[in-house]
Amino acid sequence: MSNAANMHVSLKILENASEFELPSYATAGSAGVDLRAAIFEDIILKKNERKLIPTGIVIAIPQGYNAEIRPRSGLAYKNGITVLNSPGTIDSDYRGEIGVLLINLGDINFIIKRGMRIAQLIVQKCETIIWNVVDSLEETHRAEGGYGSTGIK
Repeated sequence: MSNAANMHVSLKILENASEFELPSYATAGSAGVDLRAAIFEDIILKKNERKLIPTGIVIAIPQGYNAEIRPRSGLAYKNGITVLNSPGTIDSDYRGEIGVLLINLGDINFIIKRGMRIAQLIVQKCETIIWNVVDSLEETHRAEGGYGSTGIK
């Protein structure tokens, strides 16, 4: 096990996920825990279709932290399945079931089965912004260069 800090997060398992194992890390070096589809019947996700998939869990994220829902790289690479609002943000005061908004960007229908690992959840510290309104900002080399301004010319 690594020397990384551990965090205690309260987890409520809903009836639709009662026989699943707890969300877990696939390997010792994984950044996120896998989330599973807590569905009772297969869901067919057609090309360019999006659906909110329940996970059967509710969590209490400590204040000062948030959770992000991220795609699983294998589903994205092999099937074109990704998290539409990636990363999906879960605030520390949310207490509803975690849902994963999946979209099929692949060429064929994709079948989501009960218990399938559909996304990853990462909990991380987040800072609260305190705005300091000023008349001007410090200059940088990039200045106002926007989209594509740092690419190779």
